[in-house]
Amino acid sequence: MLGVFLSTIIFFFIAIAIVGALISTASSEKNIEISDNSILRINLDYAIKERTEKNPFNNVNIPSFSSEKTIGLDEILRRIEAAKKDDRIKGIILDINGVGASFATLQEIRNALLNFKQSKKFIVAYSEGYSQKGYYLASTADKVYLNPEGSVDFRGLASQLSFFKGTLEKLGIEAQVIKVGTYKSAVEPFILDKMSPANEEQVNSYLNSIYDYYLNNVSRSRNLPIDTLRSIANSYEGRDANLALQSKLVDGLKYKDELIDELKSRLKVDKKKKIKAINLEDYSIPTGETNAAQERIAIVYAVGDIVSGEGSDEQIGSDRIARAIRTVREDDKIKAVVFRVNSPGGSALASDVIWREVELTKKIKPIIVSMGDVAASGGYYIACAADSIFAQPNTITGSIGVFGIIPNLQNFFNNKLGITFDEVKTGKYADLMSVNRPLTVDERDLIQQGVNKTYNTFTKKVADGRKISQAQVDSIGQGRVWTGAQALQIGLVDRLGGLEDAIKSAAKKAKIKEYR
Repeated sequence: MLGVFLSTIIFFFIAIAIVGALISTASSEKNIEISDNSILRINLDYAIKERTEKNPFNNVNIPSFSSEKTIGLDEILRRIEAAKKDDRIKGIILDINGVGASFATLQEIRNALLNFKQSKKFIVAYSEGYSQKGYYLASTADKVYLNPEGSVDFRGLASQLSFFKGTLEKLGIEAQVIKVGTYKSAVEPFILDKMSPANEEQVNSYLNSIYDYYLNNVSRSRNLPIDTLRSIANSYEGRDANLALQSKLVDGLKYKDELIDELKSRLKVDKKKKIKAINLEDYSIPTGETNAAQERIAIVYAVGDIVSGEGSDEQIGSDRIARAIRTVREDDKIKAVVFRVNSPGGSALASDVIWREVELTKKIKPIIVSMGDVAASGGYYIACAADSIFAQPNTITGSIGVFGIIPNLQNFFNNKLGITFDEVKTGKYADLMSVNRPLTVDERDLIQQGVNKTYNTFTKKVADGRKISQAQVDSIGQGRVWTGAQALQIGLVDRLGGLEDAIKSAAKKAKIKEYR
């Protein structure tokens, strides 16, 4: 027993020493030296988050655990911009298959790549097989190459939903839905076995809007008519490398060694020598002059579902985000705020808490919203009071509606599990929201009144923020989802653009030129 006790203590201190050493190694990791005449290698086959995580264990090489380096969208954009100005970097190799991002995030990266090309440096894309998202980025390249046995998964977009009504019926569970909004479709999987006509209409609308924008951009980059691209997709010609070449989706079929030979030729490197390449994740931005500007623009990130309380980096806690906005509002050195929203929504109450801080901030200094992949429902609620709203054309937004689901598990408990309930109560509504029985007519009416009130509050605040009538908000609301391009046409957003565009707009509105 004494031996086990002493061994445990010794192991504990050894473990602390090992963890400390790993953290120290991670935090003091030296920047990889970049040689002249190098190329930047970009491979984005991981989930791209809004910001690079500040985690001491991130990228630490621990046996049996992943040590893959990852960076967030903020760093991806900064490093591509830095490479554009870095004389040591002569070009980019896009080694891309799949990309762990939605279309609005892809658009930010794609725009950064197009901006990089203004430096007259080259971009070459190569893959053994391109996904549709991977090809969207690859199409920016001067040359797009494919493995001779590879493929381009170019076939259009589809949206498939799962429905659980049949499962719930087998289990004896009823989903009691109270909502406002003809198009508010999040509840449909629990009460239907297929899309409602309204939902099918909106999904068809926003999916085609995203696809049209996709084809437009690929058309410009590849110099192929949109109708030709549609025909290629409908025939699925990218499924075979030779067909992909014939249809001009790619510029050539090469094995890796042939690609390396071409890159050596572009860099004027002797064929016997190796190419100097650095991964985007390892690329350290050259240190230049320190920005000594005293005036600042703050960026507040709101990412994930909206909940009450503190939340986390991947969840929007009303207390934490409201506090952050309040802090930047009260800081005199901060002249404007950019509110980056990437959220499908959540709690109406928590959304209202954040909305209030945005509303108060607008009275003191400019606050500009930059929408990410999605800013819908509660995500739009917290954005609508801003001075101006930026979205990407393929951002998902809108969904101005309210719903609640209260399960009725009575048959499940009684008939499937043999569980029954009995109760005593002191008031008519004392057991309101109980899941072991169905709602009464009075209870349903009571909850519906609350949902109606929330919808009225939501549409009123959108109307005030967007300076349009509440009736107009209701006509484009009803839970309907829109893309950023569609939202611009109906007045839900002000401009199309990314985070950098929102920052420039905030600076202009604050009338400042030198800032950090």
